[in-house]
Order: sequence, then C-alpha cells, then structure tokens
Amino acid sequence: MSMTPPPPKKTIAGRSRAWAQEVIRKNTPTREEMAENKYLAPIAHRFLSPELWRFTRRSVPRGVALGLFAAFIIPIGQIFLSAFLALPMRANVPLAALVTFVTNPFTLPFWLVIANRIGEFALRWDATAPAIATAKVSGSGTWAFLVDAYQVAGATVVGYLVLSAVTPVVGWLVSGWVWRAVVSRKRARRLKAMEARLDQRLGAQ
Repeated sequence: MSMTPPPPKKTIAGRSRAWAQEVIRKNTPTREEMAENKYLAPIAHRFLSPELWRFTRRSVPRGVALGLFAAFIIPIGQIFLSAFLALPMRANVPLAALVTFVTNPFTLPFWLVIANRIGEFALRWDATAPAIATAKVSGSGTWAFLVDAYQVAGATVVGYLVLSAVTPVVGWLVSGWVWRAVVSRKRARRLKAMEARLDQRLGAQ
C-alpha cells in the first residue's frame, strides 16, 4: 500500500512571496484597462506597447521613482499621473501605478504627520516667522486658531513637496540595487544548476 507524501508546507518566506504576488496582481492595472480608461483616451493606444510592461534594469527604477513622485505630488489621480509620466520616460507602467499605493486612505494619517514634521523642519516657523508668533500671543482665540491651521497646512504642503522630491531618488537607488541583487542571485542559481548537470554528465561517463 503506497502512501502519497503530504504536500510540502509553505515556509514563511514562501507565504510572504505568494501574498505579495497576489497583492501586486490585484492592484496592478492591465494593459487593456489602461488602454480603455477614459482619462487616458488620447494616448491610450500607447499603453499597449510591450516595452512599457517589461521589467528591465532601467524600467524598474524609473517606474518606482515615478510612482513615488506621483504618490506625493498630488492627493488624487496618482495612477493616471504615473502612467502618463511613464510614457516619455520609458518606465515600467504597472510598477509605477502600483507604487502610488504607498499613499492611500490607510497610510494618510502617517504621511500627514511625517510631511508636517518635515515641513516644520524645512521652514523653521519659530525662527523665520516672528510676526506670526507675535500675532499668536496678542490675537484672539479665533485668530490664534487660524494662525495655527495656517502653519500646520503650510508645513504639511511643504513636507509633501519635499517627499515628492526625495522619495523618488531614494526609490530609484534602492530599487536599482534590489534589481541587481535579484538578477545576480538568479544568475548564480543558473550557474550552479548548470554545474550540477555538468557534474552529473561527467560522472555518468
């Protein structure tokens, strides 16, 4: 009586990889969806080019950088902006669209706090706006609230502008390094497999 061995259990890394692939598949628009989108109608036919959907050492970092730029530069329509910018830059369109999800309703509070802190650091309100600080002390409660709101909103906007300029550079560098590391690992695995097959052939002779 033969017993079939149980299927191998997925490791944590395997489950994480499968989960990531499922998320990418669900959130990445297809070529047909891009071509049929009404907002991209004037240039929709260009999204059918296979060149924009290949994962290469140049298109991947560009896609990540454009996706991060679009994610922070405008609050809505990031996917369409990233796709539009990907055309002249020859960037990977699905990756650029996917990366824009770094800013979403769930991560909005986090990024608002980060942008506000960055904006406050960049503007240095206390040091560069003594007139506003004086108005806060001498003004009424309503005026003080308006001044506070102005400061918070202004700092947050500046912070988002800084993020839209800095994160694409970081994303481009990190994704380029990751791409080279993945390619090098695949090459090493292929070479090892070729060496193993060659050793088997030599041993069989």
